[in-house]
Amino acid sequence: MRVGVPTETKQGEHRVAITPDGVRELTAHGHQVIVELGAGEGSSIPDAELEAAGATTVSAEDAWAADLVVKVKEPQPDEYRFLRPELTLFTYLHLAANSEVADALIDSGATSVAYETVTDRIGRLPLLAPMSEVAGRMATQIGAHYLERHAGGRGVLLGGAPGVRPARVVVIGAGNVGWNAAWIAAGMEAEVHLLDNNLDRLRFTDQIHKGRILTLASNRGAVERAVADADLLIGAVLIPGGRAPTVVTTEMVAGMKPRTVLVDVAVDQGGCIETTHETSHDDPVYEQHGVIHYAVGNIPGAVPNTSTYSLTNATLPYVLDIAERGGLAGAVAADAGLGAGVNTVHGAMTSAPVAEALGRKAIDVGMALNIDSSR
Repeated sequence: MRVGVPTETKQGEHRVAITPDGVRELTAHGHQVIVELGAGEGSSIPDAELEAAGATTVSAEDAWAADLVVKVKEPQPDEYRFLRPELTLFTYLHLAANSEVADALIDSGATSVAYETVTDRIGRLPLLAPMSEVAGRMATQIGAHYLERHAGGRGVLLGGAPGVRPARVVVIGAGNVGWNAAWIAAGMEAEVHLLDNNLDRLRFTDQIHKGRILTLASNRGAVERAVADADLLIGAVLIPGGRAPTVVTTEMVAGMKPRTVLVDVAVDQGGCIETTHETSHDDPVYEQHGVIHYAVGNIPGAVPNTSTYSLTNATLPYVLDIAERGGLAGAVAADAGLGAGVNTVHGAMTSAPVAEALGRKAIDVGMALNIDSSR
């Protein structure tokens, strides 16, 4: 199979969807890997390293002409022309918050698989997890920077100083993003409050950190109180495949202390804080109600070398399985969790959570891919 890897064109995005080791693994199994010239440069992976591993470097048109195209981020408007019925696209899509991309995929007839909705045998999100871990760790680092006075913040050091209280960091959501954000904040000696409505997640955190992170059951009253006292607020709420719910209202943000900072990591799924709208690495923050808002939709893109290797570690087995089984249908027949990642097939939507978020109807993925249910 021909596996194509284009250069990412989203603003501020420097990751690439494959590493030299990934190229070597695919070519060792007899598959052809064609990578757009310069695709790895932003991740400090030069063309020479990819070519030495067995890749062929080509134009954007040739990379997109492959049987299976592997990316990091959703197609950008200038890439819609590459979408076609014969294409299988494997990337982060976040269609629940991006109806324009959903329309482009459906209109083109392309088959698309979203990293963020692929599940494993016990319902976890194995291809979302690595970037969630990076984004969570980055969220605290970013928040600490913007709390500095010259960056617009209150002038608060996250860990405080002897005799001075540390910053209060409030994290809403105890999934991979939230747990990592809270962990890093605790490591920086902040006062950390972690809220979630899943008591098992809170119990896990409490057992690991032995009270160092204060865990709170999430409800409107608890969120209101926590937000009002926060120096740094991190939104990390996830509905797999669906649009993130609003858990922090405009009124709550307006009640925060002046020059506090909020980081809405869920913004790529629509955001869980009512006052956020997506920003970019080139222009990452804005002020509203006296609060500094950071809402970059691709936070891991700020550390593309780390992120590229972390992401490829997770995606490569799936890419290899699709190639080895001769296409997506065979791989989905063998792995229902991969089927959960299929969002569109030949003009039809196949992900129920995404379809619900967009007000559309979904059809069964097995039917869309013509998979024999008796297999």
